[in-house]
Order: sequence, then structure tokens, then C-alpha cells
Amino acid sequence: MDLVHLVLRYLHLLGFAAVFGGWAVAWLSRKYGFNTAMLYGIAVQLATGIVLAGLASAEPDANHAKIGVKAVLALLLAVMIAVPVWKKREKVAAGHFWATGALIAVTAGVAVFWQ
Repeated sequence: MDLVHLVLRYLHLLGFAAVFGGWAVAWLSRKYGFNTAMLYGIAVQLATGIVLAGLASAEPDANHAKIGVKAVLALLLAVMIAVPVWKKREKVAAGHFWATGALIAVTAGVAVFWQ
């Protein structure tokens, strides 16, 4: 079971890398749009996050508040990324772009610093 947990966590981190990497590429190229790497990355994060949350809930000392906050943040990110990609928008508003980047950073912060 430990191997499954480690593989899921690894895939979850790869999903984060795709989301953050796609956002950083858009920022550095000054395009301020979202790409399919971000869409697939957030999909991987949602899928693996749900399974990881289920595995964590089986443990007696599970932090349900953290799991809930992470789920809400991931759903917000998924909507913020998926809608412009599905509508094939090449650019998004600057506020939308920067809010997405901030939400990516906050989500990573919750994962790392909330014990």
C-alpha cells in the first residue's frame, strides 16, 4: 500500500508541475493565457487528490479540514483554468491570470505548511 501511496503522490506532484510550469511559461512569454498542459495538470491533481484524500481518510489522524480546503482550492483552480481553455481563449484578463497564479501558490503553501 505504501508503493501505491507514493506513486499517487508522485503523480500529484507531476500535475502540480504541469499547472505551475504552464502558468510560468505563459507569464514569461507575456501571453497571459492558459494552455492544455495546465488543463491536464489540474485534471491529474484532482484525480490523484481525490484518491489520496480517500486513503488519508482511512487513517485515524486524518486532517479533514486540510483535505476540505485543498479540495475547494483545487476545484476553484480547475474552473479558472478549464473555462478559458475550453472556450479556446488565447488570453485571459490580467486579474484572472494573476489570481490563478496566486491560487496556485496558495494551494502549494497549504499542502506544504499545514500539518
